[in-house]
Amino acid sequence: MKTFFVVNPYSANKTTGKRWGQLAAIIGRTLSDFGVEFTKASMDAVGITRRALESGYECIVAVGGDGTINEVVNGFFANEKVINPKAALGVLPRGTGGDFRRTFEWSTDFESAVKRLKTPDTRPFDIGLLEYVAHDGTTQKRYFANVASFGVSGLVDQQVNTTSKALGGRVSFMLASAKALAMYSDKTVTLSIDGVEQPPMPITTVAIGNGQYFGGGMKIAPTADVSDGIFDVTVWSGYGFGDFIFKASSLYSGSHVNLKGTRTHRCKTLSARSDSEVLIDCDGEQPGRLPCKMTILPSAIRLKV
Repeated sequence: MKTFFVVNPYSANKTTGKRWGQLAAIIGRTLSDFGVEFTKASMDAVGITRRALESGYECIVAVGGDGTINEVVNGFFANEKVINPKAALGVLPRGTGGDFRRTFEWSTDFESAVKRLKTPDTRPFDIGLLEYVAHDGTTQKRYFANVASFGVSGLVDQQVNTTSKALGGRVSFMLASAKALAMYSDKTVTLSIDGVEQPPMPITTVAIGNGQYFGGGMKIAPTADVSDGIFDVTVWSGYGFGDFIFKASSLYSGSHVNLKGTRTHRCKTLSARSDSEVLIDCDGEQPGRLPCKMTILPSAIRLKV
């Protein structure tokens, strides 16, 4: 496949750009011909991806973390339509959290990741569509590849993205989660699941999973499958700072779904509203707040595996 690399030079704690010569040499030993462009600002990858697809590239590779992957996925769409349904998303993980890659049990080894791009193997890949209220009060739409959520997770994103990630993904998210939970109290939210409205409930976090992991390695949706055309939804209620400390092992193993205060659903659409300000997390980014609606787009694109 004609391949194009969208590179976030600030990923991997700002080392990707500095090491690009070495990384490009590794790619060159596997792929003889490819295009490449560095992002320069937030959301740059969206436009770069669209231009590459419109120029005939068939595989767009996100070189960076979960935020870069999210931007590249958004670039697969223009005017709410997929530019090329046969085009594939490739991933060279260079991020802090690394939640997207965990669903597929991909390592962070760069050479192994490059070898995946050489094979012809792809699989159908579902995409989530998020409609939400941005910080400026306007209604916006954004696609997501992995997990979108709201509640304390939005506050965690805010903490993570405004502090150093030098300690690595898991530690950065653990510290941010502890800090966010210490200042957070459950918000009353009304959910509508596949059009059926639920009674208002206090929530700590509601996570809508296409993939299985969020928050730097928490297995939030242990049975999620990116090709089954359905979301796996996890609802946490009544979780506090102490739960995060004493139930940490279950949060990272996925067994938290069996604990008191956790409920699960499966659906194709989910809407949420609240009278309180409830922040949204979208693939590790914090774009806005409730109300929101999420819709699954089955097999919207292909994924290089």
